[in-house]
Amino acid sequence: MSASPTSVIRAVGACLPDRVVTNDDLVAAGLNTSDDWIRTRTGIAARRRVAPGTSTGDLATRAAESALASAPGDTPRLVILATTTPDHPCPATAPQIASRLGLTDVPAFDLAAVCSGFVYALATADAWIRAGAVTSALVIGAETYSTIVDPADRDTAPIFGDGAGAVVLGRGDPDEPGAILATDLGSDGTGADQVMIATGGSRAPAAPGPHTLRMKGREVYGHAVRRMTTSAQRTLDRLRWPADSVGAFIGHQANQRILDAVADRLAIAPAHRFGNIRDVGNTAAASIPLVLADVASKGAVRPGTRTLLTAFGGGLTWGCAALTWPDLTKEPTMTTLDSPVYEHVAHVLTTKFDVLTVEPDATFDDLGMDSLAVVELFVTLSEHWGIVLDDAEADPELTVQALVGLVERARS
Repeated sequence: MSASPTSVIRAVGACLPDRVVTNDDLVAAGLNTSDDWIRTRTGIAARRRVAPGTSTGDLATRAAESALASAPGDTPRLVILATTTPDHPCPATAPQIASRLGLTDVPAFDLAAVCSGFVYALATADAWIRAGAVTSALVIGAETYSTIVDPADRDTAPIFGDGAGAVVLGRGDPDEPGAILATDLGSDGTGADQVMIATGGSRAPAAPGPHTLRMKGREVYGHAVRRMTTSAQRTLDRLRWPADSVGAFIGHQANQRILDAVADRLAIAPAHRFGNIRDVGNTAAASIPLVLADVASKGAVRPGTRTLLTAFGGGLTWGCAALTWPDLTKEPTMTTLDSPVYEHVAHVLTTKFDVLTVEPDATFDDLGMDSLAVVELFVTLSEHWGIVLDDAEADPELTVQALVGLVERARS
């Protein structure tokens, strides 16, 4: 083990809503645009949207479960959620996610840097591990922008989608695949109005009008290209990496034109550029981890390959992270909210334990079940799925969602 600890990506995971909304769907719903207009200006053909009642925390929890199911080693001792669309203005969503995952007594907090959020969160978790404060961390980028976008706004409605991605970091050596080797962050608050929800905060808590996102696309385009390029080049220079040595380039999936402009300026070969904007749109803080999971699931990049992540978002904020591609023990899965395990658990609770209503965040104590009833539930699920659940974890304070996570990890 190196005397100077380094954070290493041990696992990745992702979750996308089931509902696909195409450009033609938007036009049919009354948006004043066309499929050709959206494709030529953004590169987007479709995006995912959550069903009513599904929150950012729901997507984030499923992405985290996917990552944890393939994560070796220690249980994460830190949870950071990068998001602009938390479940509530107060409190933060991350502690609820940690609870749903069965991660008790760990520090958990939200981080708001808009579309740069995942890179900011990754750099923050990296710093905690390097400082020796924790040995492992769970970093999630999750968004439900469909809840803050005006469906009639042609500047934002075609662009944004919903989704979540997560990575598990552990302590390791800088020469390991997956090691985070450098990060670079920046901001410029004079451009705050370029990507903004003007009402609903303390400056305008009760202002009239919808609390929806507004974006100055032309100004954002120029800033994004310049800031992402500069931050990435500064990172390359710091590591003395020639551009042609980068085998995987993943930019925030804001707009295909922006991605191409940044990669061209950095002289990154087209074969080494990865993205998913055509199929899922701009998922803000979730975009980079979603691409990481997608590329990893396809085995498109070899472990140890030099990798560059760069992002730009409202604030204005921007950042970059350089790492080597992780050596994942298991390929990540792209999960959805339709979980057969959850459905089965809910069925057992209602039919065998006479529970009237099942909610993911409910504890078994909330459902009127004592410790022996929870043990019986563990036995029932173990028999059904052909797995072994540890009876020591059969705590009435466990949530339904946390139990689903235990079953899914045991099944994997």
